[in-house]
Amino acid sequence: MGSQTTRSYTVSWFDKIGDIDERAWNALAEPLPTPILEWEWLRQMEVSGSMCPATGWTPSHLTVWSGTSLVAAAPLYVKGHSSGEFVYDYAWADVARQLGLRYYPKLVGMSPATPSVGYRFLIAPGEDEEALHELLLAEIDRFCERHRLSGCSYNFVDPAWQELLVRRGYTSWTHQSYEWRNKGFATFDDYLGVFNKNQRRNIKRERASMEEQGVVLKPIRGEEIPKSYLAIMYQFYDRTNAQFGPWAARFLTKEFFLGLAERFRHRLLFVAAFHERHPDRPIGMSFLLAKGDQLVGRYWGTVGSMENLYFNTCYYRPIEWAIENGMRTFDPGAGSPLKIRRGFEAVQNFSLHHFLDRRMQKVMNAYIGEINEMEQEQIDAMNARLPFARGRGLFGPADEMPSSPEGVPSDGEE
Repeated sequence: MGSQTTRSYTVSWFDKIGDIDERAWNALAEPLPTPILEWEWLRQMEVSGSMCPATGWTPSHLTVWSGTSLVAAAPLYVKGHSSGEFVYDYAWADVARQLGLRYYPKLVGMSPATPSVGYRFLIAPGEDEEALHELLLAEIDRFCERHRLSGCSYNFVDPAWQELLVRRGYTSWTHQSYEWRNKGFATFDDYLGVFNKNQRRNIKRERASMEEQGVVLKPIRGEEIPKSYLAIMYQFYDRTNAQFGPWAARFLTKEFFLGLAERFRHRLLFVAAFHERHPDRPIGMSFLLAKGDQLVGRYWGTVGSMENLYFNTCYYRPIEWAIENGMRTFDPGAGSPLKIRRGFEAVQNFSLHHFLDRRMQKVMNAYIGEINEMEQEQIDAMNARLPFARGRGLFGPADEMPSSPEGVPSDGEE
């Protein structure tokens, strides 16, 4: 897309991540805790037709080179809408309209359609991070001005990186996510031990219902995943989202799922459910990513309705696998508050915003403090309902509560 030289660095923009060397990109991305900024994940979004100009995502990746070495990169997209971001900024779009401004197009930094924390600029170890951040941010501003974009935002950012950009003038907006934290559990029974007696009994009942219905759950990782399961997972993903009509989170094509078998299989974990009458074909499945000590939940689906299959496929069996494999955290994705009843805590995530129009930035800065306080109150209220035994949770005592009715995620995510 173009390049310019600054000091000893050369800055280049790319409209296809496939035009950037995979090994050079991953040398920056693989040391990060998250898998969702790695080259193959992002490339598969593009080459599958899931995230491309036709769907309102125009890749505009910024890179910095020292000679022939890639020393910094920022995965970025020009957006003509807010769909697939899971940061619902429509109120700010309305503010722009009232000010007589265009909100779209805008520039967004995130892993597309992936509401999982971890976005940041990719910077090579040993490089001058401060100088590279200044260079990247200045170049992004110039890009927005040159292409008449309203500004730039970064979604689901790494919390440490959030602090760095706030010091550089970005406005931080607080949102609510979920996270399961391994509090030194050695077994699933240890995990059950943090709950009050009612919820402990409920979880045991929900787990036991699988055997009663003749269902077996099997975690399958990496090379052990049959390629045919990727096509089945797409069918499940599509069927789950079809339930929500115009509110569906149906962003990914079948080609996206199939293409992951080639070079991203090592990050995949499927939890497949089989009925004893058909032990070779899954009747339900969850799709997760595993890297280091972090587990990330993405999609799920089933061939039909079965009591408690969702809870077991998306929560209990992945948690059990996480404990067995030394995982520290499990980010289950966006969606249902039913996660609270299963021991996922409500946590903050952050988006960062910078508008080129000073009036727009002034309005956001005037109200963001109150908005963030309200969001934090919501997070605290959710955590007050964690069904932990007294003194066992991070957020203080919890009362005995009846179990919630079963449901499904509101947005097709886990």
